[in-house]
Amino acid sequence: MSDVINNTIRNIAVIAHVDHGKTSLVDKMLFQSGQFRSGELEKLQGGQHGLIMDSNPLERERGITILSKNCAIKYLPEGATEAITINIIDTPGHADFGGEVERVLRMADGCLLLVDAFDGPMPQSRFVLRKALGFGLKPIVVVNKCDRPGARPNEVHGEVFDLLIELDAEEHAADFPCVFSSGREGWATLDLDEHAKNPSKDLRPLFETIIKHVPAPKADINAPLQMLITTLDYSDYVGKIGIGRVYHGNIKTGQQVCSIKRDGKEEISRVGKLYRFQGLGRVETESVTAGDICAVVGLESVDIGDTLCLPEHRVALPPVTVDEPTITMVFRVNDSPFGGQEGDKVTSRQIRERLEREQQTNVAMRIAPGRSGDEYAVSGRGLLHLGILLETMRREGFELSVGKPEVITKVIDGVVCEPVELLAIDVPTASMGPVMELVGSRRGEMLHMEQRGDTLTHLQFEIPARGLIGLRSRVLTATQGEGIVHHSFLKYAPMVGETPHRLQGVMIATEGGPVTGHSVENLSDRGALFVVPGDEVYTGMIVGEHNRDNDLPVNITRAKQLTNFRVSAKEATVVLKAARKLSMEAALEYIEDDELVEITPKNVRMRKRILSESERKRTERQGRDREAAKSNA
Repeated sequence: MSDVINNTIRNIAVIAHVDHGKTSLVDKMLFQSGQFRSGELEKLQGGQHGLIMDSNPLERERGITILSKNCAIKYLPEGATEAITINIIDTPGHADFGGEVERVLRMADGCLLLVDAFDGPMPQSRFVLRKALGFGLKPIVVVNKCDRPGARPNEVHGEVFDLLIELDAEEHAADFPCVFSSGREGWATLDLDEHAKNPSKDLRPLFETIIKHVPAPKADINAPLQMLITTLDYSDYVGKIGIGRVYHGNIKTGQQVCSIKRDGKEEISRVGKLYRFQGLGRVETESVTAGDICAVVGLESVDIGDTLCLPEHRVALPPVTVDEPTITMVFRVNDSPFGGQEGDKVTSRQIRERLEREQQTNVAMRIAPGRSGDEYAVSGRGLLHLGILLETMRREGFELSVGKPEVITKVIDGVVCEPVELLAIDVPTASMGPVMELVGSRRGEMLHMEQRGDTLTHLQFEIPARGLIGLRSRVLTATQGEGIVHHSFLKYAPMVGETPHRLQGVMIATEGGPVTGHSVENLSDRGALFVVPGDEVYTGMIVGEHNRDNDLPVNITRAKQLTNFRVSAKEATVVLKAARKLSMEAALEYIEDDELVEITPKNVRMRKRILSESERKRTERQGRDREAAKSNA
């Protein structure tokens, strides 16, 4: 086979830590390439959100990228007569969605590593850069947000170089080109001093750097077809759509192809339609040659990791591999007294089918049978990874209960090991002491401390993944809501110490019915409540946090008894404390082993796994008896 360079194409992935400006920069690249007129751009942006690439409703609400996406830009280099197609892959920044990053890097020949000019390299920067170097991609470093107050672009450039050396990058990767930019303002420059004298007004220096330094795809266009599916889309009209890169040969509409699955199974089918990427959309085409990225419609069944090849030349490409999950949770049927009242998908069969469908596209997720037929052990990269799945399911009408997140341990050389994460926290300097004490109590070890600006301190720790569960909310409390927490997987290390537990007990409803103001007033000095008057509760539901470390059964539905000796207007001026409302992720972090989070399309509730108080006491007593018997033996 002779490698042929397709010089009209560049395939590039945009990688970075969360909130360093990937999606904003890609939006400006699309706009400046002439793909959209101003009115079209505003319409696509959907009003105030302002980011075309974050099209998923959850992405728009949370301001994060969850799913990797493809788009294509036509760019005419200076002095050239033929436009070059730049296929851009926008990737998530959160460590929990690292599986999305890992599988789409296979489509790229180079990468843009975005780094915030104030923050510098962060945990996810290290993670995505290590993956890119593992695929042999040479990075173009983009120091973004150079117009941000407190920006230190030249220092950040040096920090990126140090990170590459630390990751044992090859010499050609360490000698990286660097572009300074502002994705929000839409300018880029190779020289900040020159930019200060003659400010740039567009991203042309960035486009030129991509054309110059990202290698054109190498492939043998005369060899038999080989295409790897790395992303799936879905249409109500045509079903599954496979997206990937053609590595060798070419693929044509109507052509018969063989799909080689990840498990080695083979399936013959025919290509219905082919689409190239153009701007944010796709245009139908008759054929796609090696080196390009395309979408295939009409295959009978297609999954991530499939190799499409000729029936007479069945050779699979190396499969898509991703890191193993680090956290697991139990998904089970919602068997609370309110089960089936708010959702229309409530059976174990419906939950199982939905999880199996998710596993086809979410390659970093694993599903295993639980302890009973109504339970499933679902594993993922982190709480946010599984939390997004749960939020999506509740919006689809599902009702289910989930247990406390638990880390996944491994036995390495006969020693039980647990995942250890690299934790980065930006805190107000005045709150640094309480945060360090909090992380230290969860077996976190400080690696680095650095002053950022006049009021912020950047802290880096190694911490067991167990210690991260529930940590974010406590850091926010310790910093009056100003702490910023990021983490990414680092390594497996021997497991030591006990798992951190909640310090306070909870208040548990002993009766079902509507919450009364009288009961709320009487219980307000016993702790913080999670419900307000009028809310419906059931026996065994968690309605508040106790001031002490023990659980407290309470009757929160008790009505006030009126007599002739009381005046009905006596308590009209009583002001009740505001209830503490927990988000779904906060509730998952909050619960203990004997508790569940009930998730429905309308509500998120916490409850005891065993609803009956007498049954809970009997189970606890039996557990103590078993422990005593073990110790005596």
